[in-house]
Amino acid sequence: MLDLLVTNATLPDGRTGLSVAVQDGRIAEVAAGLQAPALETVDAGGHLLTPPFCDPHFHMDATLSYGLPRVNESGTLLEGIALWGELKPQLKAQDMIDRALAYCDWAVARGLLAVRSHVDTSDPSLLPVEAMLEVRRRVAGYLDLQLVAFPQDGVLRTRTGVQSLQKALDLGVDIVGGIPHFERTMAEGAASVKLLCELAAERGKLVDMHCDETDDPLSRHIETLAFETQRLGLQGRVNGSHCTSMHSMDNYYVSKLLPLIAESGVSVVANPLINITLQGRHDSYPKRRGMTRVPELMAAGVNVAFGHDCVMDPWYGMGSGDMLEVAHMGLHVAQMTSQKGIRACFDAVTTNAAKVMHLAGYGLAPGCDASFVLLQARDPVEAIRLRAARLKVWRKGRLLAETPEPATRLHLPQRPPAVSFMRPR
Repeated sequence: MLDLLVTNATLPDGRTGLSVAVQDGRIAEVAAGLQAPALETVDAGGHLLTPPFCDPHFHMDATLSYGLPRVNESGTLLEGIALWGELKPQLKAQDMIDRALAYCDWAVARGLLAVRSHVDTSDPSLLPVEAMLEVRRRVAGYLDLQLVAFPQDGVLRTRTGVQSLQKALDLGVDIVGGIPHFERTMAEGAASVKLLCELAAERGKLVDMHCDETDDPLSRHIETLAFETQRLGLQGRVNGSHCTSMHSMDNYYVSKLLPLIAESGVSVVANPLINITLQGRHDSYPKRRGMTRVPELMAAGVNVAFGHDCVMDPWYGMGSGDMLEVAHMGLHVAQMTSQKGIRACFDAVTTNAAKVMHLAGYGLAPGCDASFVLLQARDPVEAIRLRAARLKVWRKGRLLAETPEPATRLHLPQRPPAVSFMRPR
């Protein structure tokens, strides 16, 4: 007797009429037309069944704090950082926990079951760290939350930056982070990359570094990150987030940089909603998009994923935890509008993101965790186009969320009533 049997499902790879059998929280079998007794059987009706969405770059300590203590009027990265600095002395642990838990509810409802959150370690009190560790404990039963020790004000620029980051790791934070482009000089930035990668190697940790989140084409810390990754034998364990300066770099230098990143095994996370919002703010016209070179990185063999980065915080006043919205913006900004490009953007918020996060048991194959999302769409392209409803969300075979199948009944003059799903005829 199976615990769950999902029938008549379409998978992201295009296979249709598939059944997915679940036993003890894992996928037991994936086969066409499978019939077996089960405690629960769900007819997918030909809809898309996909592994859960993953967000490999977020800031949960700041989420839902929009307007506190004021709004970012310029819309720039630097005002956001300054605003967060104004807010930090007013932060209370319980408020941060409540906001983060509310966001996790939003995430689960949208099929987002794995989040990597950078957590500010700049203040010696480590209040955000302690709050997010508590959130991680509370959501462990339904959402994978990874925490990155993130020295928002610069690990070398802050007097106790190194000690505070090390203490955060001692408390149980998972990953070493950094922000080299925010150090006082380019040399200090490079030194911070070296120091933090050595710390990660010593402790056996992953690395996820904010890298070159700037319009300055001379900000080249991703080069140093790739070099240190190889020097220290960290291949496959390092990620560079943002890398927006690459948008403004000259093509000759990028032709050297792309193979270096690929050779080092460093992955890259772009954050389309935020990169397109924060970058290019000092331009008049033409105005740069600012997002890193996603299709070029992918073509070079680099694993590229998309993150949400911010939702209603000092840097971004919008967002809802919807990774399909992230993919939708990503394909527009990167001009990845071919069928292959759109599907690659779907991968950027699912399989590629899971690879960045080193998620075990991820996928739709026998032996994987029975964690998946049923979307009101026939394929990944339609899922992004419609930002498809999440009809059901399961984690390890347990139903976490469901949404009634939305439809609009049209009553138009001279025509019989009809139901629209926003699909082409």
